[in-house]
Amino acid sequence: MEGTKEADLVASVLLYAMRCLAEGDQAALRHMNFGVKEIESLRELRVADLYRIESLRAHCLEIALNREVYWPMIGNLCRQREMEDTIQTLIVADAPQEMMQVLFGLNQRDYTRLRRTLMVDPAVGRPPEVDDETSHRLWGSWSARVDDDSSGLLTPEQYLDIQHETELPMRAIWTQTQRFAQFGHPNEPSETVTTPAGADE
Repeated sequence: MEGTKEADLVASVLLYAMRCLAEGDQAALRHMNFGVKEIESLRELRVADLYRIESLRAHCLEIALNREVYWPMIGNLCRQREMEDTIQTLIVADAPQEMMQVLFGLNQRDYTRLRRTLMVDPAVGRPPEVDDETSHRLWGSWSARVDDDSSGLLTPEQYLDIQHETELPMRAIWTQTQRFAQFGHPNEPSETVTTPAGADE
């Protein structure tokens, strides 16, 4: 017979209490209002007894939501979900492992597993070099977002925005913008220092 949601809740709490007892977590049991007699009765319970709760008409729980804990927890879960969604989007866009390591700390094993799970074809060779026109367009998109004092890294969302703007493969975007961060734009004229006339005299 299928159990009710109330019976499932009671069984889950009692199972949690039994685990606390097995691990010696007396503080958790006291926090749930288990006294000495209740703890002794808990020792006599077996896991099989939890399946009999459905036949009882008693409800021994008082549930209260701690809002101060609830909302930070929900916020953290949402941030984790958004990060996982972004990671998957970048993997599908064929972001290289180096990029995922730098942005998310994703190691080679997890990177390979995600590519396999998302059915992304294996990358073969280096990304093709971009021509001058494409490089100039990518420079404009990247430099408009990067901070002058930063290492040249953007947020994951910004890299996805650049891909949307330029329609370039993510591997090419990462490789080229890393070069921009290190060497600047290759087509920009280098600064020359002119010596005033007579300075050597």
